[in-house]
Amino acid sequence: MLAIIGGSGLYELAELADPIRMKRDTRWGDPSDSIVKGRIGRLPVLFLPRHAHGHKVPPHRINYRANLWALRDAGATEVVAVAAVGGIATDCPTGALVVPDQIIDYTSGRDATYFDGDDGNVMHVDFTEPYDPGLRDRLVASATRLQVPVVKAGVYGCTNGPRLETAAEIRRLQKDGCTVVGMTGMPEAVLARELGLRYACLAVVANAAAGTDVNQAEVSVEAIMASLARSMTTVQRVLAEMCRATVA
Repeated sequence: MLAIIGGSGLYELAELADPIRMKRDTRWGDPSDSIVKGRIGRLPVLFLPRHAHGHKVPPHRINYRANLWALRDAGATEVVAVAAVGGIATDCPTGALVVPDQIIDYTSGRDATYFDGDDGNVMHVDFTEPYDPGLRDRLVASATRLQVPVVKAGVYGCTNGPRLETAAEIRRLQKDGCTVVGMTGMPEAVLARELGLRYACLAVVANAAAGTDVNQAEVSVEAIMASLARSMTTVQRVLAEMCRATVA
């Protein structure tokens, strides 16, 4: 079963038929919101807004462990995570869709594992390839069929937030090889790996990152939200196409 995690600007799936809201409790606490179960075409789909409806939960306060655990308990076997990002590389302009293949974690203080040693059970998972190649290929293929331009690979740099980054921080990320920057990619990706969930990210470039050649001015939050509102229709089309192709 496919689970879709909605990021900033994506709080419901327009094409989700027969939706049922499910309250899920976990040993790690409450997830961000109720899980909505329905179908797109013939495919059963779960949906969870990462920031809750109305964008109430900031990135550093998201209960990532509860979110992934609840989706797995509800039957998810694979997860597509939609994420708003800033564009660093020149091939990631505002409005672009990016399917990253790597991630660098700059966060701190987040509960980043289910194996914290409290129960005496220590586990190390391989994270060489943080995103599932097959799931990434399906996202790219769906966008291509719809003739939606998509960047087929990239490096997601994940920062704590909720503030946006300084120009110097973006220059550092750029030197590290990051092509986009966001605030929610970790520990979400590694928690999915620990639970055995196939996981991929569909990143939406909401703005040019601070201090890049195309953005020397202050980043406008209002402009970011307006950009996301324009892009989410395309995101929903790509997700719906992927769902229909999965059971075609």
